[in-house]
Amino acid sequence: MSTENEGTAVPPAPSAPPVPVAAPAASAPQEHPAPTEGAPTTPIPPVPSENHGGQEHTPPHAGQTPGYPAASTGGAPQGPYGQPQGQQPQGSAPQGDWPPPAPPTVPSYAGGSGGGGSDWGASYQQPAPKPRSGRGGLVAGILVAALVAGGLGGGLGYTLAKDNDTSSSTTVSASDSGGTVKRDPGTVAGVAAKALPSTVTIEAESSSGEGGTGTGFVFDTEGHIVTNNHVVADAVDGGKVTATFPTGKKFDAEVVGHAQGYDVAVIKLKNAPSDLKPLTLGNSDKVAVGDSTIAIGAPFGLSNTVTTGIISAKNRPVASSDGSGSNASYMSALQTDASINPGNSGGPLLDAQGNVIGINSAIQSSSGGGLGGTTQSGSIGLGFAIPINQARYVAQQLIQTGKPVYAKIGASVSLEDGTGGAQITEKGASGSEAVEAGGPAAKAGLKPGDVITKLDDHVIDSGPTLIGEIWTHKPGDKVTVTYERGGKSHTVDLTLGSRQGDS
Repeated sequence: MSTENEGTAVPPAPSAPPVPVAAPAASAPQEHPAPTEGAPTTPIPPVPSENHGGQEHTPPHAGQTPGYPAASTGGAPQGPYGQPQGQQPQGSAPQGDWPPPAPPTVPSYAGGSGGGGSDWGASYQQPAPKPRSGRGGLVAGILVAALVAGGLGGGLGYTLAKDNDTSSSTTVSASDSGGTVKRDPGTVAGVAAKALPSTVTIEAESSSGEGGTGTGFVFDTEGHIVTNNHVVADAVDGGKVTATFPTGKKFDAEVVGHAQGYDVAVIKLKNAPSDLKPLTLGNSDKVAVGDSTIAIGAPFGLSNTVTTGIISAKNRPVASSDGSGSNASYMSALQTDASINPGNSGGPLLDAQGNVIGINSAIQSSSGGGLGGTTQSGSIGLGFAIPINQARYVAQQLIQTGKPVYAKIGASVSLEDGTGGAQITEKGASGSEAVEAGGPAAKAGLKPGDVITKLDDHVIDSGPTLIGEIWTHKPGDKVTVTYERGGKSHTVDLTLGSRQGDS
């Protein structure tokens, strides 16, 4: 599966137009008593009393959408009676274009572009408020009814109290509190309250001003923050990185190390506070399909957002990219349906107890957008996280040496689909040997053309799947490889080698 990482933009929400209320049915003229002194005097809009032109007009029901500009008016805004705004109704019946057309649909997320980095949130202006003409009479009518009903209710209340009360006065008091709300640690609210203070929103910017927004979480008390490589990649060479806590405190940071292949990076806060509380790391190997998940991040720039879901699948082979097509990351991912969007990248995926079980890294999107893409993508319930057992090892290596260490078998494999497994190529990169002399694959007897179909008990259906599975191991681990040669299946054990750095 190939997905794209995440990147940021928030659309304006259209303001809700006022809701018209049904006009009273036509009836014979009646005399209305003059309002008493102090009563509201705002007139109620006139109601047509007879049909015109042989057409019958039915008053709109409450809840219908108010009128919008019709094509015949040249786009000029119209008032509540279909006339150009600013003109009052003349007592005639509504025209034949009633009811008006439905309001426009909600706009989709704004597109964006990023020069190799994530997209910044697009700015927008709040729409001007809709005119409120023609509602004064209605409000006045409601107020009169409220006053009458209020007086009647008060009189009845006093009479009943007088008949049943033997004391001089009666005092009725209502509780001003709903009681103390207790949230158990295992609830989503409890987990969020504990985890949010240790989650940060990261802004990374290159020396040329390009950059994006992502998420990270506190790894230790020394100020190390774990996130995705694609979140801070732009700031690696002379760029700028900041981390903002939910309290609003913002810290400058520096990139300690980054692993493009793993899509993991570590930054360190400058002048880190002494009260940092690292999140507890769980065991991603013990996660089961159906377990509850909680994701924290800054989707489309909305910091400190909490979403929930479940583990949808484990060991999901994912090859993701930052949108440029040249930098790929491979993982045997945890799949979740917790809502993950551009900006969630690098944030923690928690279990029901608040332990970190993964780092949110990629989404599958029907629009094909994502970090660095030409369009903004959104969640369709297919999110992928790097298992924390792998991320923990990578982060520790980056803190210690500043460079990642990858496990390897010492053979080049095809990245194309449809090979029925991971096929060892005839030639390696830049014309090198496909099977490294003296490497693990060579020692195990593997040759160009062999198709690897299993690694231990995990089925291998492609080269990216094999790479993702190998990188869940550490150098020195022993694995069992099943491969096909000449139509026959073979099994061999080998010890994984190591490679340092991304180059």
